[in-house]
Amino acid sequence: MLEGNRVSRISVRGFAVASATAVTTVGAVVGVAAGNPAPSNDNFEATAADATLLADIPAGQQAQVQVASLQQQAEAQAIAAHTDAQKQAEEAARLQAAEDAKAKKAAADKAEEERKEKEQREREEKERASRSAARDASSFAAQSSYTVAEVQAMARQMIPGDQFQCFSNIVQRESTWNYRAVNPSSGAYGLVQALPGSKMASAGADWQTNPATQIKWGLNYMNDRYGSPCGAWSFWQANHWY
Repeated sequence: MLEGNRVSRISVRGFAVASATAVTTVGAVVGVAAGNPAPSNDNFEATAADATLLADIPAGQQAQVQVASLQQQAEAQAIAAHTDAQKQAEEAARLQAAEDAKAKKAAADKAEEERKEKEQREREEKERASRSAARDASSFAAQSSYTVAEVQAMARQMIPGDQFQCFSNIVQRESTWNYRAVNPSSGAYGLVQALPGSKMASAGADWQTNPATQIKWGLNYMNDRYGSPCGAWSFWQANHWY
């Protein structure tokens, strides 16, 4: 049996050497034909030795080497697949977080808009309620004359509570609450210095002598032009007229 193994190995070596010799010889012929120098005997011997070494590895060990190589490839592919899956998961999480943040911001913006709209409606309803509760000019009995205190008392009953101070600020600066005040330069007349004074006839024929009629007209003017007496007062502060 030992002799048989030796013969087998020698045969394998011989085949490997012969194969290597044939390949080297062909390469040398091709190289010479192409103008390249022929390979040295050393190269030939090295090639034959390498082939002999490969042939010396038993078949079973060669199979083990192949299996190990396949396992390494499989592990490398598994690692690459895991890394790729992890990157995809991270990218998906990032995109989802961006979408969540966008949806959250949109919801917050919508809630803020709804809050402002609600406040605006409540403010308008309050103003309408205050105006409807205010007394009309016709509810005051006519007098031959009025003191500043009486005129202010009438205004408090006719002007919505949250607008009275703004109205008062304008009247104080325009006429100092004198319902018969006349601007000598322009001819503006009354508490709110209507120009011309005859404009106040739309609120009542007694606009020259009745402060309630002047207050009514002034309030309507401020509401129509500036939205409210406070709107008119803001404009007055910036321009010193309204």
